[in-house]
Amino acid sequence: MKWMKERDLLIAQTMAFVQSVTGKKPDADQWMAAPRVEKPTFAPATAPPMTPAIEAALAETTLVVERPKVAQPPAFTRLDVRGDFQSEVRARVASFRAHQERFLREREEYCSTTMAKVRASLRQNEPPQLGK
Repeated sequence: MKWMKERDLLIAQTMAFVQSVTGKKPDADQWMAAPRVEKPTFAPATAPPMTPAIEAALAETTLVVERPKVAQPPAFTRLDVRGDFQSEVRARVASFRAHQERFLREREEYCSTTMAKVRASLRQNEPPQLGK
């Protein structure tokens, strides 16, 4: 349960910092009053008082936020590439089919050659037939 207390203190300090920087009242009271799933055995922590050193540092600090100017993206005209795209796809498919057919022919040729060598080897070295 100690971590929950530390978490509550950290959130309260953060909210106090936000309040001191922006001048807005944070929603810490609403967050602290929200019901929890687990029931704490301690009272919700309050924000610790700001030290004079922190208050002086915050007073000197000014936050300037400049929004960058966003340029509009250039407008591009759409190109009609349907004919080029279709012809490129057809050419690639034809090339792929030719490549696969070449592999099939080479595989069949290798298998035929290897089997012919095996048959020739068996004919030359026929084992003697037993029993006749």
